[in-house]
Amino acid sequence: MVWEWLTEDVSRWITVDLWGLISGHPWWGGLIAIGTLTTLILLAKLLSFLFGAGTYAYAYVGNDEDSTVTPGEAVDPDVLTFKMKQLAAMSATGFDQACADLLARDGFRSTRRVGGAGDLGVDVTARDRDDRLLILQCKQYSSPVGSGHVQKFNGTARLHHGADVPIMIGLNGFTQPAIHFAAHHDLILMGRPELKRWAHGQHLYEVLGIPSTTQ
Repeated sequence: MVWEWLTEDVSRWITVDLWGLISGHPWWGGLIAIGTLTTLILLAKLLSFLFGAGTYAYAYVGNDEDSTVTPGEAVDPDVLTFKMKQLAAMSATGFDQACADLLARDGFRSTRRVGGAGDLGVDVTARDRDDRLLILQCKQYSSPVGSGHVQKFNGTARLHHGADVPIMIGLNGFTQPAIHFAAHHDLILMGRPELKRWAHGQHLYEVLGIPSTTQ
């Protein structure tokens, strides 16, 4: 009975009654077309919001407390940037990928996210234009990174991975013992202020004061 209703009554309504209404009243056809198009546009925006929001944002002028853009300043719409709130809301994997994306934005080569089980202290690798190897470990902790994590990174970054530029990133900074240890062993720490400048468009080496012959 249902199949008969679908194949006969419903199909007749679509092919005969509805088409007759549209052909007899052209303005009905226009309204249906506009309504269909509007529905599709709204559906596309909804899907984009649900599945694409929070991945990354572009530099903008506004009142966000994380923004470093001066009102009225010209903004390059092609510069990839992240707000600190976005970085904090990401998964650990997403945070690693954001750091890899920022390296690619700055012109680093062979950028690759490695982090995972058994990564031995490396989350992202890349090479700069002087062919130096960067090893990044990215910590998205809600509290400052302690000395123990920095010591582990020191044990693998250069000895195991052969890093020329070992960098540990702490979303919420580092403890004082961690900072002292890193300074003693020539490890580069990027705390929240430096990460904020990098995420908002400044080149990594400019933020960290690292010289480059080609930058």
